[in-house]
Amino acid sequence: MEEMTFIAEKEDVGSRIDSFLSENIDDLSRSSVQKLLESGHICVNGKNVKANYKLREKDVLFVQIPQAVEPEILPENIPLNIVYEDADVIVVNKPQGMVVHPAPGHNTGTLVNALLYHCKDELSGINGEKRPGIVHRIDKDTSGILVVAKNNEAHQSLALQLAEHSITRKYNAIVYNGFREDEGTVDEPIGRNPQDRKKMAVTQKHSRHAVTHYQVLKRMKNFTLIEAQLETGRTHQIRVHMTYIGHPLLGDTVYGKKKQPFSLNGQVLHARVLGFVHPRTGEYMEFEAPLPPYFEKLLIRLQDE
Repeated sequence: MEEMTFIAEKEDVGSRIDSFLSENIDDLSRSSVQKLLESGHICVNGKNVKANYKLREKDVLFVQIPQAVEPEILPENIPLNIVYEDADVIVVNKPQGMVVHPAPGHNTGTLVNALLYHCKDELSGINGEKRPGIVHRIDKDTSGILVVAKNNEAHQSLALQLAEHSITRKYNAIVYNGFREDEGTVDEPIGRNPQDRKKMAVTQKHSRHAVTHYQVLKRMKNFTLIEAQLETGRTHQIRVHMTYIGHPLLGDTVYGKKKQPFSLNGQVLHARVLGFVHPRTGEYMEFEAPLPPYFEKLLIRLQDE
């Protein structure tokens, strides 16, 4: 049980207790604070209060945070679309809607659950129990290809290739608006959005170098089919960079329009090509996952409009 004490100062007067604590305790959301208040783990001046309690100067806040119980990650018999497999690596084509590894709210039905069933104990342990074998990931609503390491030696080799930006990663996406040019590069740093910590943004503060190369493949009336090649691999990189230059991804309600046409289940983004040097043989290998059916049908529909 972790315990903390806060004393409200002049500038805190009038703040709601749930807002105050979520801003002052790392990794504790406002809804988590509200649950702790309801369960009696937070008190003010020795008394329980509600979430809408407004702080007064010199209020003493006592907070208890129970130790989280990590759920066991279990193997699940979920079908995998295996593109390639040997003793060192497994290359899979992940469907749209599948989470790569367990996280709060997603402890089952993930790619890791499926890999644990298929590979048994043959997955690298470098990233711990929650992410066995996972060297890189793609978003839940992004479909496509990724490589998983079956042992620590393979994991280290692939991780080094990622760090050196030598892995080939090409994506297809449908974005809003037309391009004057046929190709281009976005070289802008990406970090947490200062206004919304759940989102990423092009920013100079606490950011990392990020480069995306893009090429126009097909022009349509209000949309464009592009290929985006990652030089770096930052969180939500393609989605953030394309929005930054005025071409948000179709279906992306986080970085694009809140109201999206065509009843899509997320951004229209597919990791189509993955190339890397095999950790054991030293041979360069490249794999391709065809566009999923929903993507193909959408292209036909947009072309006819």
